[in-house]
Amino acid sequence: MTALDYRKGLHDLGDGCHAWLLPDGSWGWSNSGLITGSGASLMVDTLFDLTLTREMLEGITSVTDRHPLRTLVNTHSDGDHMFGNELLAARDVEIVASEAAAELMTQEAVDALVNVQQVPGPTGEFARHIFAPFTFDGITATGPTRTFSGELSLDVGGREVRLIQVGPAHTPGDTLVHVPDAKLLYAGDILFVGGTPIVWAGPIGRWIAACDRILDMDVERVVPGHGPLSGKPEVAAMREYLVFVERETRKRFEDGLSVDEAIASIDLGRYADMPEHGRIAQNVLNVYQQLDPTLPQPDRVLVLEKIAALEGFAAPTEEVQA
Repeated sequence: MTALDYRKGLHDLGDGCHAWLLPDGSWGWSNSGLITGSGASLMVDTLFDLTLTREMLEGITSVTDRHPLRTLVNTHSDGDHMFGNELLAARDVEIVASEAAAELMTQEAVDALVNVQQVPGPTGEFARHIFAPFTFDGITATGPTRTFSGELSLDVGGREVRLIQVGPAHTPGDTLVHVPDAKLLYAGDILFVGGTPIVWAGPIGRWIAACDRILDMDVERVVPGHGPLSGKPEVAAMREYLVFVERETRKRFEDGLSVDEAIASIDLGRYADMPEHGRIAQNVLNVYQQLDPTLPQPDRVLVLEKIAALEGFAAPTEEVQA
């Protein structure tokens, strides 16, 4: 498989490792992984709804019939990486996640996505647009049966799989899943390829440090949370975007600009044509909150409104910062 081989479904990566990819990698279209050992396998992340996860489970039976699923690792708490967990729990699969991720894997997270689509005006229109392919009704949020912090080594049919917590970064509990003997890494949403990353937790410097850690690791292939199979060049490219955002935002903070003024004044340059470029609104806000912890945390619906406006879904009605 190459980075150009970006089609939906199961991809054999060699060395007993696989990826399940969901093009085009935009909002909700995430990737999963499958690592096999002797008579057992470990899944990396489920998908955004039950239909997609059932389709994946059926699509990987050629592997799991020989290597039954024993363990699921959630790389973080976002729904597009864990809303299918209940289907694995029903099979008595052990679910593992970081302690910080586990705290956010709640039914409230499911309800929030249902509710945002009912919001009137351009925000609801945008939410319905990006989430239209997915069905959140009937999902029972299912968290881990085992948690950890820092690092954890798992045995998958006699082979080592290392879990490395690098959050808070994209989210509070981001985890890398490393298969040392395959020189392969499942990065979760520490890596977006072909789209704009979004810093929900931060600080952004920790995400940059997570990229540095990957670049220092003995890995040759990286499965991103969103996008095609990649490697260190894609990690380095995304790191450059994060450094750009931090540098340009800090300048504007030091010049006394408001959050909205900073968002409006940043020339994205070569990043302007990236899908989901409107996520700059949340990324700038996150840097401002790190520089001034007294800034209030706006409702995520308001942040989504800002992103929607930048992507052509009408102008926002109020400022992010009071």
